Amino acid sequence: MLIELRIRDYAVIDDLTLELGPALTVLTGETGAGKSIIVGALSLLLGERASSDVVRAGAERAVVEGVFDISGMGALSRRLEELGFDLSDGLLILRRQVAAEGRNRAWVNGSPATAGVVGELGRSLVDLHGQHEHQTLVRSSEQRGILDAFGGAQQVAERVRKLHGAFSALESRIAERERRRRELEAQADFLRFQFQEIESARLESGEDVALEGESRRLEHSEELIREAERAHGDLYSGEGSVSDRLSELRGILERLSAIDPSLDQAAAALEEAYHAVTEVGRSLGGYASAVEHDPGRLEEIRRRQDLLFRLKRKYGPELADVLETGRRLREELAEAEDSGFELERLRAELESVGAALQEEAGELSRARGDAASRLSAAAEEIFPDLGMPGAVFRVALDPSPEIGPGGAESVRFQASLNPGFEPRPLSRIASGGELSRVMLALKSILVSVDPVPTLVFDEIDSGIGGVVASVVGEKLKEVSGHHQVFVVTHLPQLASRADQHLFVEKAERHGMPVAEASRLEGEQRIRELARMLGGDPESSTSRAHAMELLGVR
Repeated sequence: MLIELRIRDYAVIDDLTLELGPALTVLTGETGAGKSIIVGALSLLLGERASSDVVRAGAERAVVEGVFDISGMGALSRRLEELGFDLSDGLLILRRQVAAEGRNRAWVNGSPATAGVVGELGRSLVDLHGQHEHQTLVRSSEQRGILDAFGGAQQVAERVRKLHGAFSALESRIAERERRRRELEAQADFLRFQFQEIESARLESGEDVALEGESRRLEHSEELIREAERAHGDLYSGEGSVSDRLSELRGILERLSAIDPSLDQAAAALEEAYHAVTEVGRSLGGYASAVEHDPGRLEEIRRRQDLLFRLKRKYGPELADVLETGRRLREELAEAEDSGFELERLRAELESVGAALQEEAGELSRARGDAASRLSAAAEEIFPDLGMPGAVFRVALDPSPEIGPGGAESVRFQASLNPGFEPRPLSRIASGGELSRVMLALKSILVSVDPVPTLVFDEIDSGIGGVVASVVGEKLKEVSGHHQVFVVTHLPQLASRADQHLFVEKAERHGMPVAEASRLEGEQRIRELARMLGGDPESSTSRAHAMELLGVR
């Protein structure tokens, strides 16, 4: 609910803070005191277009801020999370700033936001009735949900929504699969050619690197054999080889180290060098014997390298890319072969989901038809008591060309407030007072299913009085048992029902008019009701009547 409304530099309001409680709050005061200006300021938080004309003369900007307690409103909390806003202590603070010059701004819980987001959140919290565009029951997008809630059809409506989502997803998958199938079939011959070209090569990972090394050895085989044999002789097998010379030197150092142990380390190093040279010399002999001189194998490798080069140029640049292309082509050809079976399975699933959707949508349509009749009858029963005898209320269920996420029909609330006239959409009811009373009738019927916690009625007392005013007051009191209700009124019959009475008056500050608001209790409230009854707050007759309305003796 709305627990605090702060308004600064808006029209004739200098700086005003209203602390609001639950149940029924009324706002009274002389005509022109600024009551509707407060409601106009609140409408900014519901998405109304901001105009620099509302900025108080001499001020740079007008600011409107609402503090809401949204404890227990799980759906709204989830929506805030989706939008990326933090929620602290169950409070939501919406703020709009209108600049006299420059850019207008908006915030949600202190974080910058668009006016559209603030309006979306505000409309989920406040329903403003009167000459405003923010009434939930006027918006056709909301009427379907309200009717389903009234008829207890929310669960079946949710099943229809989910089934339609599944049906649409399957249709999209089938369309995409058919498009893909046509695409693959058109390319099938070329894909097979490419796949066979790669597959027939029987490629192995890293093969190109291995072939490069082998071909280099074969190309230089004679040089490798000749130089390896030469090194083998010089190091190990020839006369005066390095290993023979090192062997002689090793003997000399062994004898010297026996005389002078300080040469032990040098002798050990020479010993190690002797064995290393000997090992290298022997291995070069084995290497020279193993090197092949095979012109036939070299030609075979060159042909293989040419093949790999062509494949890498077409599908590479690396051999790994060629292998990956082959894997992908294999999968695409398998997909083309299997697409017929997959399409058959998807179409069978689509038929099954479609049948379930038809059945659930039919059940939803029957529930809506029953709820529409009951809601119409209930509204028409209340209308006469609210000063609208002969008024007609209808819920039009217009069949849709095909089942959508909302079912097989659209929902429109319609009313005719004058006998002989055809019912029209609620948004086309011209009188703000009549529309507010239609809304009050519907709110009293839908009180247990209406999700909007705060209701504001600006012109509900227009054109009524006497007994009708008393009935309107009773209905407002009844609705306030389930919602926070805020009413701007000139009628004492309505004001006397309030749990909280706020009085608006004009004062002068620094030579300029300002609107101020105060809470009335006890004697102050009796005087205000007496003024509303007869114009003279000191009139004994008016005071007695006021006390009677308040139940005070």
